[in-house]
Amino acid sequence: MAEKFAWNSKLYEAKVIHTRTKGYMSKFSYRIYTFLIDLDELDSMDKEVRFFGRNRFSLFSFHDKDHLQWGKDSVKENIVAYLNDQGLDQKVGKILLVTNLRVLGYVFNPVSFYYIYDELGQPLTAIAEVGNTFGERKPYYFGKVPEEVESTGYDFRLKTDKLFYVSPYISLDSKFDFKLNLPSDKLKIQVDSWEDGHKTLGTAYLGEKKQLHSRNLFFYFFKYPLVTVKIIGAIHYRALILYMKNIPFLRKSDNPDKQIGVQLGKSH
Repeated sequence: MAEKFAWNSKLYEAKVIHTRTKGYMSKFSYRIYTFLIDLDELDSMDKEVRFFGRNRFSLFSFHDKDHLQWGKDSVKENIVAYLNDQGLDQKVGKILLVTNLRVLGYVFNPVSFYYIYDELGQPLTAIAEVGNTFGERKPYYFGKVPEEVESTGYDFRLKTDKLFYVSPYISLDSKFDFKLNLPSDKLKIQVDSWEDGHKTLGTAYLGEKKQLHSRNLFFYFFKYPLVTVKIIGAIHYRALILYMKNIPFLRKSDNPDKQIGVQLGKSH
C-alpha cells in the first residue's frame, strides 16, 4: 500500500525561546520538532506510517496513557469526557493535539495543547496540559473563546492560577498566561508566568509546518537526535544554572495544599 501523504496530522520544526525577567535575568533558545496530531487519525497512521506506532514501541510512538486520564480508554474519549465535566455542551468534532511523541520509548512534555472543534469544523475551545519532571500533569481548560481575544492577535487566551508544581524557581501562587493561535502553516504559542502583577518568565514556541510521513520522521530523527531527551536535559541544565546563581529554591513538599487538580502520569 502506498503511503498516504495528506494527513491532517503534521510535523512542526520549531524554535523555543525562554526569557527570564526576575532574579537572574536570562534568555536562551533551542530548536526542536514537535507534532500536530489529529486524534481521529491515530489508528490509520499506526497502520500506514512507518516508524510510527500507537500504544506500541516504535521509532516514534503515541501512547494514550501519556495524556489526560478521565476514566476512558482513548485520549479523545478522555478529552470529550473532561470537556463535558467542565460544562461544554456543544458536540465535539475534530481534536488536534500539539505534543511530543515518544522517541525510542521516551517522552517528556512540558506542555501539550488540544484544539477542539465542533462538527462543522469551527473552533470551540482549547486545553493546555502541563507536565512536570515528577511525572505529573494538569489540564487547564480555556472555556468558551471570548470575543476580546481577537484584539490580542491570538485565537485563544487563558490567564489562570497555576496551583501546580512545575519549577522549583516559580511560585505556586503565580499565574499562567497562555496565548495560542490555531495551528496552520505556522505554529505560534506564548506561555508566560506572572507573579504579583509582573511577568517573571516568558516562553515562545514558534514553528513551521512540515508533512508527516515516513521519510520526514526518519529525517528529523537524525536532524534532532533524541529530541525528547534534549528537552528534559535543557530543563535540568537551566535549573542547575539558577541553583548556582543562588535563586531561591522551592521544594515540592512545601505547599501540597497549593497543588490542585494534578494527575500522576501512568507512563512514568
